[in-house]
Amino acid sequence: MEAPQSGLFRITDRGRQFLAEKPSAIDRELLERFEELATSTKPNTTGLKPSPGIEEATPEEALQEAYDTLRGALAGDVLEAVKEASPEFFERLVVDLLVGMGYGGSRREAGKAIGRSGDEGIDGTIKEDPLGLDVICVQAKRWEATVGRPQIQKFAGALAGQKARKGVFITTSSFSREARQYAAAIVTKIILIDGTQLAGLMIDHGVGVAIEETFALKRIDTDYFTDD
Repeated sequence: MEAPQSGLFRITDRGRQFLAEKPSAIDRELLERFEELATSTKPNTTGLKPSPGIEEATPEEALQEAYDTLRGALAGDVLEAVKEASPEFFERLVVDLLVGMGYGGSRREAGKAIGRSGDEGIDGTIKEDPLGLDVICVQAKRWEATVGRPQIQKFAGALAGQKARKGVFITTSSFSREARQYAAAIVTKIILIDGTQLAGLMIDHGVGVAIEETFALKRIDTDYFTDD
């Protein structure tokens, strides 16, 4: 339809074509064939373009997307809180996380190992398993700056001085590409955990986070309805 200056409306050629088809019903699918109508029937007050294929998403996919969004926001909040904490708190956090992951035996034993004065680039050692069959050297840096190769080289040298074969370097910031390449190339096993990974591990192992709500996704039990 067009609105001339006189205030009257007249049907357009496109409108006549539409009426000539004699549709049995006017629904959304039919209107979407006409770009001008499809636009007017889909008000967008967000100012954002709709995600491609969003209407095709299953309820499970929508739930997963919502979970990923919430987890990402939580990870950002967790990392920010860690950065604002004191160095002493960060050391306790590292202990809680490693114990939560199954290292160090009890928290009391782990607490004696981590948090002491740095020894040639090592903040402490922790048992790899409850029996203490092997130890892992730990370096924890609550930094803003990127951790580079020199820091990893120093840590590797400290491990060699302690005749240790494994180490974990944890930072609230990030590692440079050279630092990661060096850690991957040497014989000594050094695991690098940056701020993003740290926040993710804290969420996974329940350190510094609490469950706010739990949703159980259930399916039909076909065995129940089987008539034996």
